[in-house]
Amino acid sequence: MLRLTDLALSLDHTPADLEWAVCERLGIAAEDLERLTIARRGNDARRKTAIKLVYSLDVLVRDEAGVLARFADDPHVRPTPDTSYKFVTHAPEGWDGQRPVVIGAGPCGLLAALILAQMGFKPIIIERGKAVRERTKDTWGLWRRSVLNPESNVQFGEGGAGTFSDGKLYSRIKDSRHLGRKVLTEFVKAGAPDDILTEAHPHIGTFRLVTMVMSMRETIEKLGGEYRFQTRVEDFEVEEGEDGTRRLKGLHLSTGEFLPASHVIMAVGHSARDTFQVLYDRGVHIEAKPFAIGVRIEHPQSWIDKARYGLNAGNKILGAAAYSISHKCSNGRVVYSFCMCPGGRVVAATSEEGRVVTNGMSQYSRAEFNANSGLVVDITPERDYPGHPLAGIAFQRKFEELAYKAGGSNYKAPGQKLGDFLADKPSAEFGEVMPSYQPGVHLTDLKQCLPDFVIESIREALPVFGRQVPGYDHPDVVMTGVETRTSSPVRIARGRDYQSLNTRGLYPAGEGAGYAGGILSAAVDGIRVAEALALELVPGFDKLSPSGE
Repeated sequence: MLRLTDLALSLDHTPADLEWAVCERLGIAAEDLERLTIARRGNDARRKTAIKLVYSLDVLVRDEAGVLARFADDPHVRPTPDTSYKFVTHAPEGWDGQRPVVIGAGPCGLLAALILAQMGFKPIIIERGKAVRERTKDTWGLWRRSVLNPESNVQFGEGGAGTFSDGKLYSRIKDSRHLGRKVLTEFVKAGAPDDILTEAHPHIGTFRLVTMVMSMRETIEKLGGEYRFQTRVEDFEVEEGEDGTRRLKGLHLSTGEFLPASHVIMAVGHSARDTFQVLYDRGVHIEAKPFAIGVRIEHPQSWIDKARYGLNAGNKILGAAAYSISHKCSNGRVVYSFCMCPGGRVVAATSEEGRVVTNGMSQYSRAEFNANSGLVVDITPERDYPGHPLAGIAFQRKFEELAYKAGGSNYKAPGQKLGDFLADKPSAEFGEVMPSYQPGVHLTDLKQCLPDFVIESIREALPVFGRQVPGYDHPDVVMTGVETRTSSPVRIARGRDYQSLNTRGLYPAGEGAGYAGGILSAAVDGIRVAEALALELVPGFDKLSPSGE
């Protein structure tokens, strides 16, 4: 079978048009095309008056060798790649070694546990929050009643922070072994829509993520995995050998139990601040890393659709339009859009009392009235929070506390209209754009809860973005603070074997450890780390490199 890429057709083409275009591109007769399957579909909207759908296709033709010979120098005509997943090892029959432990049941921990279970290692999954259904009720408690459960919320619980998001499933990670395809395939098995396998920018949405996570848990349990919800790791038992080598021996749990464990995947999310502190106190090598801080910005989705698609706005094939923009400011900072959620809402995402954090989410339909995105400014340890590996956490907390106070100290978020923000005056009433954040937005001046350089940078960037996306800088657009948890403020350093640089048996993984950003990259990292751990459990096996890269 052949993989034909970069085939562009008009938005209104028919299936027959697609078959004709394939035959014309390959120079074959219609009867020589035996089968056609869509591998990937995206769109090119650079010209709003002539939007194209762009395909990658798998085609079966009569004379495959002849076609390949004629297109030997064409990178867009190649044999279809093998994207099937290959396990690096399996537990030997009757294996009775110590069970591996996965801390955290977000995308990274979920895929790590699934791979370990499929290889026969029967992992134990420890999750400080609740199972996803109960967790959802607690999350709504904050959104509807301003009641926060610090152990069960947007950040903590089965499914991780990605459960309450847009459910984006694309990434720019290097993935020569097609591990992302393994992730998407498992998601479809668990109930995700089939189109995530073919769309160039797939997403799932919160409601579907909830049921999908439950299905994957059932699969892991059927394979011998064990979940322990509402259980927090309070300490790590580390043994230091005579040669100075440090090795993990076990975990002290909030239940009072000591769990012997010599192979542990640390798949906590970017908000596990107390766990980061414990790891630091136990001498695990941790570094401060860059992240970003800013606001959530909301526009009517119809404005973004029109700006991106022109007269094609509202086309069902195109769906709700997204954007990705950035600007290098005169002060050296970069302002950029982050986690853009078409047809979604801004949500309360704090996990600590007395603090306000914003994030964005949407459903699979992306049918809600507003589009929202993080509008954030890059920050670095050297420039903004020097001197300590955990200083980025203190930086985040400072502005989350200021946002809580600016919003009225009741979990409402501070907000400001864009025109007033540029004019340097507090907002008093909403205009054309109404915010979606619950439990509510208190209009004020965002200067109260953001660093001066962030205010300065965003003010410079907004008119630039308005020229790139017409209507972006409309004066009634609403900005809501604060967006602080764009990524982990720390990196738990690891080596080529995926283990902690100075603590054997500890495998830092995913977004919280500083090695991923988003659902797909976190899940792929979970697979890689699970593979590395499995190969350690089966010494002497004919090993395949866990990364393959």
